[in-house]
Amino acid sequence: MGPTEKYYHEKLKEKGALFFALIDPDKLSMEKGANAAYHAEQAGADALLVGGSIGAQGRILDDTVKMMQEKVGLPIVLYPGSPAGLTEYADAVYFMQMLNSRDVYWLAGAQIQSATVVQRMKLEPIPTTYLVLEPGKAVGWMGNANLIPQERGDLAYSCALAAKYMGSRVVITDSGSGAPKIPETPFFEAVKKACGSDVLYFYGGGVKTPEMAAHVIRSGADGVQIGNAFEESDPAKMKKMVDAVKKEGKKKL
Repeated sequence: MGPTEKYYHEKLKEKGALFFALIDPDKLSMEKGANAAYHAEQAGADALLVGGSIGAQGRILDDTVKMMQEKVGLPIVLYPGSPAGLTEYADAVYFMQMLNSRDVYWLAGAQIQSATVVQRMKLEPIPTTYLVLEPGKAVGWMGNANLIPQERGDLAYSCALAAKYMGSRVVITDSGSGAPKIPETPFFEAVKKACGSDVLYFYGGGVKTPEMAAHVIRSGADGVQIGNAFEESDPAKMKKMVDAVKKEGKKKL
């Protein structure tokens, strides 16, 4: 376990829940991305995620992450949409398999292709299983996902349990950026039950309000990742989202 992953566990033990700001360089590049990172840190985010389904690669990715590093002190973790979403300027990377993809490339091909690149860049790999839920949005389309219905916590339980048995240390369920709704409590409870205390469980996709963020944590997730609120560059909204997560996290301690 590397320093970023240890940091996750320390913060979870301290706060009861984690809040991640997801920044997509394809939408917020260079100074805009760095400013969003700064506002996220000021709002109380625990870490910064960088990635996107399309366009978050190359020089734009490199320069945006470098600018973020100059402006903030939080860990910067890559959330890559493909092997092209890697940069040596980040601290760590979710080394992910999309377990419910129909395409073997997202189960093994992309990982084989990128493993030596991660090693050469000296990025900390965090073994992660990624599960895409309905409606999936862009990431579901790009990953050719066999989308998990939000009302089928039993299917998500089996997927998360398989991820745990295969050695993942993080499970992420994602309804897709801009999803119109998020799962109900039984879904989160089922996934967390499968993960237990050994595997961290994070959720993203469609979380638009502080109440929704609180629901995710209250229902069982260890952390929530928010993208759209940061794209809007609304510091007050960011702070309310973080505060809602912190409040629910304290109840778990």
